[in-house]
Amino acid sequence: MDNTNLKDKLVSINRITKVVKGGRRFGFSALVVVGNQAGSIGYGHGKAKQVPDAIKKATESAKNNLCKIPLREERTLHHDIYGKDGAGKVILRSAPSGTGIIAGGPIRAVCEVAGIKDIVAKSLGTSNPMNVLRACLKALKSQNSPKIIARIRGKKIAEITKMKH
Repeated sequence: MDNTNLKDKLVSINRITKVVKGGRRFGFSALVVVGNQAGSIGYGHGKAKQVPDAIKKATESAKNNLCKIPLREERTLHHDIYGKDGAGKVILRSAPSGTGIIAGGPIRAVCEVAGIKDIVAKSLGTSNPMNVLRACLKALKSQNSPKIIARIRGKKIAEITKMKH
């Protein structure tokens, strides 16, 4: 995968304090998502003594963890999905054209860099960005496209997607 057209987005920065004999030592952790706005997405977590270094580490980690997600019409999901990771629970629903991204926090960042243009999402349970982000990505990966279902059933895509009368 070429890393030239990847867009990165900072999800959160956290300051960590270690109390030592001489006072306090500060460290920073950053959470970043990267994507090519065409269905590829990855996330990374980096820690360092300075904010820019933490962001750089997180971005490199995210670029190494890219995965492909199927999109319908290059704008939305194939079906409604539920994802859970730790205490993070998310509901992602496909939406008609023109809806936009109705989501908050980490889910909005994921949708923007993944190229999802129409989605309705809700985060349940925790508001911890790491858990919400992981739950969102787990949900997106668990999504089935007609191509995958057709391969599993041994049928053609047209047989799977034809309208019921």
